[in-house]
Amino acid sequence: MRVLVIGSGIGGAATAWHLAGRGAEVVVADAARPGTATEAGAGIVSPWTSRWEDALYPLAAAAGRYYREFTAELPDSSFEVVGGMVVSADETELAEAQERLTRRAADAPEAGEVRRLDPAQARELFPALAPELGAVHLSGAGRVDGHLLRRALLSAAEARGAKFVEGEVAFRADGTVASSSGSLEADSVVVAAGAWSRELLAPLGIDLPVTPHRGQISHFDLPETDTAAWPVVLPRSSHYLLAFGGGRVVAGATREAEAGFDYRVTAAGQREVLDNALTVAPGLADATLAETRVGFRPGTPDGLPILGLIRPGLAVSTGFGAGGLTNAPFAGKLVASVALGEDPGFDLSPFAPDRF
Repeated sequence: MRVLVIGSGIGGAATAWHLAGRGAEVVVADAARPGTATEAGAGIVSPWTSRWEDALYPLAAAAGRYYREFTAELPDSSFEVVGGMVVSADETELAEAQERLTRRAADAPEAGEVRRLDPAQARELFPALAPELGAVHLSGAGRVDGHLLRRALLSAAEARGAKFVEGEVAFRADGTVASSSGSLEADSVVVAAGAWSRELLAPLGIDLPVTPHRGQISHFDLPETDTAAWPVVLPRSSHYLLAFGGGRVVAGATREAEAGFDYRVTAAGQREVLDNALTVAPGLADATLAETRVGFRPGTPDGLPILGLIRPGLAVSTGFGAGGLTNAPFAGKLVASVALGEDPGFDLSPFAPDRF
């Protein structure tokens, strides 16, 4: 069976890898537009610390469980379990976080151990942290570099026989797909074009309500500082901190639902990231601001991804919002099964395209 995957962000890359592993003839088409969410992102893999309580949490919990399985097959996935801390100066907030994590960890052994940390203990793990912040620590939380994970998935898909087409592609009204080199024939098509999925499907008369949510994320350098084992830091706000080896600390991210495809670092966005980062971790004040990346996360009206068949032979995997690096690899496995006409073994009805 020949399957065309349109888009090679984390959703498309994961779908292509799974399809190729199932023996499908896979073609991946990608326009390489600037601002893809995967290339901009540095991922936190810790669904158990999220405040999701709707249909998204079962998907995310399964995705968190799956991470250890699929990354074991990828030599350069960049995924590492480093632990995570929900931080706050408010004892009530910490107590709520501890109750939620304890409850969830009871059903998810991969989440690891839950323990309370006083401010001194929290700073031992993340020295740049504000001295008044206590924490609830979860040992199973992980981090991943979106750029490296995407590369690993695409390389592994290519090793399994996947082929790649670079440049813009477009649907014709009759459902065929045009590229600069001619029509791309396929038995099944998966649209995984992230924030661009809506415009891609429009010629088919399909209005998929996916819109770009701009995120600005900053990278700091702390020379001669061993940051490799620093845990993920999660304040109550939507901002976060995580570290990689070599003195690199990442802070993000803005969530700008009205910015469109405006690929700029803005003064207001940079200030928002810096204000939040330095409030939580004033020890970063002397760090070098190395770069700020911009990515367009694909958002949906109800905050849930869009997964499954739109019509026979046409599936979609998009709308992950801020959870793409956590959820899209597992979703890729599910959508690969759908594209092959098989039961994915997971209830995708809350994420069905026709719910809109």
